[in-house]
Amino acid sequence: MNVDELREKGNACVKEGKHEEAVLHYSAAIQSDPNNHALYSNRSLAFLKIQQYFLAYKDAIRTIDLKPEWAKGYFRKAEVEMATFHFEKALTSYSMAFHLQKDDRSLIDSMRKAGRELKKDQRAEKQIPWVGAGIGIIVGVVIVLADYLIVDKPVLVHPILKVLMTIAISFIGFGFCKLYRYYVKNQRDSLLQPPFDLSGENDSLDNNSHEEPSDGGATRLPETTQKKFTKAQARHRYRKGKAN
Repeated sequence: MNVDELREKGNACVKEGKHEEAVLHYSAAIQSDPNNHALYSNRSLAFLKIQQYFLAYKDAIRTIDLKPEWAKGYFRKAEVEMATFHFEKALTSYSMAFHLQKDDRSLIDSMRKAGRELKKDQRAEKQIPWVGAGIGIIVGVVIVLADYLIVDKPVLVHPILKVLMTIAISFIGFGFCKLYRYYVKNQRDSLLQPPFDLSGENDSLDNNSHEEPSDGGATRLPETTQKKFTKAQARHRYRKGKAN
């Protein structure tokens, strides 16, 4: 099959929800035409649908490299950034797309959505540590009261000790929530990083042959590629970041 036929097969698979198969067809087309920006854009969408964010991001960037004046490359990049909670980057990418294609009003809605999500995330970044501090104060007060009302011989006799205990627990709550937000950021960043088993092999899809078995002509991924690009792995990575 030529490049156009492979692209059409990939497009048909996307419409039918067969995104893994679409990746195969687009990859085979890219192997024949490695500088076709539209093929990378289409494959980026297919990868995004199966939650292979690193590969989707890589293809979006490749699209931009090949044709920087094409708005869809920035749109693809923004969609991956939104899916991985990188809202500030997504807003920038949507803005770049709109700059190149101002007649697309849907990009305005996308920018507004990214802006709203960014503000929510920034509020959470500021507020969550202080919520932790507030909870720490409550816990500290409960401990002080329990020490005074329940224990026969209170440990915290001096008022200064009671205050210091409450402040210390409050700081612990604040620090814990700060660490939690740091953990969340790392999890989000990991969604755009190459999985461990793909390190140094990120071009494997482009280099693998497009196999067409003789028994009915069904297209399938080579065995080594199937092991690396399973839905379970993608779903696991996605849930790991989404839960945070």
